[in-house]
Amino acid sequence: MKKRYIAFILAISALAFFSLQVKQRAQKLPHIGVVFYSSEDLYLDYVKSTFKKCAQGKADLDILYSKDQQLVQNEQIDTLLKDKVSVLMLNPVDRSAAGSTLEKAIKYHIPVVFFNKEPYAEDLKRYPSLAYYVGADARESGIIEGKIVADYWKAHPEADTNGDGILAYVMLRGQPGHQDTELRSQYSIQYLNDHGIPTKKIEDASANWQREEAQALMTSFINTNSDQIEVVIANNDEMALGAIEALKTNGYFREDKYMPVVGVDGTLPALRAIEDGTLLGTAKNDYREQGKAAFNLAYILSQGITPTEENIGFTIFDKQYVHIPYTQIDRSNFRIYLGEYASSN
Repeated sequence: MKKRYIAFILAISALAFFSLQVKQRAQKLPHIGVVFYSSEDLYLDYVKSTFKKCAQGKADLDILYSKDQQLVQNEQIDTLLKDKVSVLMLNPVDRSAAGSTLEKAIKYHIPVVFFNKEPYAEDLKRYPSLAYYVGADARESGIIEGKIVADYWKAHPEADTNGDGILAYVMLRGQPGHQDTELRSQYSIQYLNDHGIPTKKIEDASANWQREEAQALMTSFINTNSDQIEVVIANNDEMALGAIEALKTNGYFREDKYMPVVGVDGTLPALRAIEDGTLLGTAKNDYREQGKAAFNLAYILSQGITPTEENIGFTIFDKQYVHIPYTQIDRSNFRIYLGEYASSN
């Protein structure tokens, strides 16, 4: 009798232990590796905050920064893959390295969600069930910049400071090789030309998305070409704000001395600059929607489920892409977006 009682107790204990293990396994959150090309990008800082909010109670995020060095990023990717993360979320340093990343990932059967910097289409298409990209169509942002400038130019004849009918511009470019750099630069000018505004390039240089680099470049451009520049077009808000600081130092935005400056991203500092009249406008790059779309994709993939529009909440086109539209922000509507930032804090 005593032996049977002990056996019964042992069986109950074993069952309870097994049930606890099952419960713990069920409660274990997926481990998602997130790699950013740099920690010094304000827009991506907003995206990171969205990832963290979306992941609460759903996934453990391992967030790394590659210091804008591909070799560093390669080592980080190797470590995360060997650690058997559920999914890799990647903002590449060099988009041309995406192919080799995917070759590694497929050996471990680990899906990859690229965000913000788009891999080459031929690399992505080689892995239709493994690889996805979340971002925006950079052509849209260039078109919006061009439209903001065109509307101002047509409404303000005094913007043509030498009266020659030609819009003389400075282009502040982002990171060389980045698809946003190329497309924003191309389509902003193309929009102006297509809408009957001839243009003349005064200066065109890369400030690598950075405010300080843009300020230094713009200071140099003012020193050499101050009487020729009529508009500044920047590939992102941080560079636009750097140009504005240089212009302020040289007497602009006082009394009647004004220079139209446009950017992309719709960051909070950019909205404040629209409010104080120094930034003409920007194209909002919706960090919350991009962040949600990228995380939702990664989370569904971590469950071993094929992503669909229904389970991630966003349209997937060509089976591998999610694009979030840009929005024009200027003096007519900036307060709406200031309110969005206020409500998110």
